[in-house]
Amino acid sequence: MAPKNETTKPSEPHKVDAYIQKMQHPLKNLVEALRQLILSTDAEIGEEIKWNAPTFFYSGEMRPSDPKEYKRYLIVFNLFKQDCIRLVFPSGAKVNDTSVLLEGSYADGRRLAHFYSFDDVNSKKEVMQRVIKEWLRLLDK
Repeated sequence: MAPKNETTKPSEPHKVDAYIQKMQHPLKNLVEALRQLILSTDAEIGEEIKWNAPTFFYSGEMRPSDPKEYKRYLIVFNLFKQDCIRLVFPSGAKVNDTSVLLEGSYADGRRLAHFYSFDDVNSKKEVMQRVIKEWLRLLDK
């Protein structure tokens, strides 16, 4: 089967707004702060609810590819823990991150970032935006 010919992907902020509004998580305010940080990094970052969580992706033009490769996905919220917000970078291993932001060494190439407080978000803001910009630069557009 030929890859789907989807060169751009529309953002769905209204769905993310509704999801966050209904959320029952003790760190809901951190979710919103991280969401704004991610979206403010680049105008071509879109958002949607995928994998039952806010998910961020490159919304610009890309060459057609197998949708199961999830090439355009940047960050997925993991909200299972109550004491922190985990951000999953599905292909984070591709980014040369010399900071301590991205953790883990998973066989599928994903890396994680953990946030426990606003201080955590503020102290990691510049590194997080640098990592996101680097990933956008590395995308197979």
